[in-house]
Amino acid sequence: MNGHAMRAKPVDGLAAPGQSRPIGAGTRERTNDSLPVAVFGDPGTFARDLLAYGRDASERWILFWDTLRQRADNMLAHERAGKPPLLDFDYEVLLDARQFERPANYALLRVTRVGDTCLEDCLDPAKPPVVILDPRAGHGPGIGGFKQESEVGVALHQGHPVYFVTFYPEPAAGQTLADVLHALRRFVEVVSHRHPGRAPVLYGNCQAGWAVTLLAADCAGLTGPTVLNGTPLSYWAGETGINPMRIAAGFEGGAWLTHFLADLGDGRFDGAFLVQNFEGLKPEAVWEKYANLYAHVDTERERFLAFERWWGGYYFLSREEILAIVENFFVGNRLEQGRVQICEGCHADLRRIRNPLVIFASYGDNITPPHQALGWIPVVYRDTDDLKAAGQRIVYLVNRHVGHLGIFVSAKVARLEHRAILESLPRIEALPPGLYEMTIDNPSGDPDCREGEYTVSFEAREISAIRFPRQDDAFERVRDLSERNEAFYSTFISPWVRALTTPCSAATLEALHPMRTSRLLLSEGFLPWMRGVHWLAERIGADRHPAAPDNPFKVEEEQTISRITAAIEQRRRLRDAAWERVFDGLYGGPNAAGPVVPASPATASDAPPRDRGSI
Repeated sequence: MNGHAMRAKPVDGLAAPGQSRPIGAGTRERTNDSLPVAVFGDPGTFARDLLAYGRDASERWILFWDTLRQRADNMLAHERAGKPPLLDFDYEVLLDARQFERPANYALLRVTRVGDTCLEDCLDPAKPPVVILDPRAGHGPGIGGFKQESEVGVALHQGHPVYFVTFYPEPAAGQTLADVLHALRRFVEVVSHRHPGRAPVLYGNCQAGWAVTLLAADCAGLTGPTVLNGTPLSYWAGETGINPMRIAAGFEGGAWLTHFLADLGDGRFDGAFLVQNFEGLKPEAVWEKYANLYAHVDTERERFLAFERWWGGYYFLSREEILAIVENFFVGNRLEQGRVQICEGCHADLRRIRNPLVIFASYGDNITPPHQALGWIPVVYRDTDDLKAAGQRIVYLVNRHVGHLGIFVSAKVARLEHRAILESLPRIEALPPGLYEMTIDNPSGDPDCREGEYTVSFEAREISAIRFPRQDDAFERVRDLSERNEAFYSTFISPWVRALTTPCSAATLEALHPMRTSRLLLSEGFLPWMRGVHWLAERIGADRHPAAPDNPFKVEEEQTISRITAAIEQRRRLRDAAWERVFDGLYGGPNAAGPVVPASPATASDAPPRDRGSI
């Protein structure tokens, strides 16, 4: 676990200077007169270590539960305030799409101030504006700028005018993805009008990345570079035992379950279900989050609370939106095939994109691995010559370790990778058509090093180098099953569920969702005795007695946490492997080795999607 406080190991049976003997040490040591002492160390030192650790552990236990109380109170306060975007920057609302002729629950913000510093004197008029879109995947907006060292902060520091696309907790009635795209296009047009001659840089995080891609690939097209961070565009791609999310639809029977949950929500799909799925993907990370808070509550409390304000803010999607997302992307995988309908007679063709694409992915990302971020390229383009003939420039940057959220929220990533991307945009736009890998050479390892102390290079690559083994036959069977189940559900069951659902029943299910109850029940409003925990925590904070980092009981605690983490991780790997084997038996094996067979995107006449499945 990160931040372990490990003791120096004794050498030749002697404890390091200033350290007490490890628990149960069986070696012997000698005093200055060479007489042997007890093999279990000095009893007085043992007792002092035990008492110091016991007091420290008890205090941390109170502070731990008080932190969870504070999280619940923060969550209630955030909901009562209307769940505003969690940006650490001042802003003004330029456009509210809820007032559009085709309403959507989106708004365009302009960042106006950082603390007490006005931006107007700091911006470089020669630099293009940056428009940042956060993912609408269950959480609220703000992850791209909820702290100073973020995508928003880096762009401001580089002198770019920054705009942020936010969204509200409740969708407009009957809101569709076409309505959302209409609003986003208008936002980009307004930003372009405010900065004539400087095409905006579009920053899409996760789900927002494919929304940006759809904007770039629609009938009118867009100009300006597009940066896709952890964005899935090839949903059937992945690695056995590493990316189990892509096979989930095979066990759920497809999109009908999503439809059912949206019906129970009175036409609204609760984002808490999506967050619950994310936590289920990697349970060891959930354990480690709370264990790390307990082990280092003095230093981790504020960071934990800041992140949980975003993680625990659940937003809703309309029934039409979530069904279009599941059917077209997660189950249907229609985007890379050119089968996502934007408007009547027009489909999203990724070959139509002409603005440079920058794709940032990580092998540490178990939600959007490089397979899903890059796997669409060999499907859309036959080979590198085909990509060049299309006049496109695609640059990809791969991190080896950072997790999915780290792509957006890690301060080190923001200060190096995102800074390097923004500083390199003129060079990227000047590249000839082709596929390039962006590499950053940072010898010092300091993410704050100045330009010139690190180097950025663009190495030409062949499309054949990013052909991941895959076999789509099994997923085609899942898609067929999903369409059959969804047709049956929507025809025979959905009308009855809608008739029996009321706003009261939907509100009850919302309030009883375990992602909410597990947090809110620890607030002072639900459990009055949490006020006593708060009172104790205040007194402990004023007179804290932490154990020494080399206390043997503290060291053992850290090692125990690591062992439990490893055990949960091993169990999760066995679970994922079992899922893969069952999926293989049911649908014929999604992971058979073999090259990707590039195919031109389908046209409307090749395989027209169902009307409701279209955007």
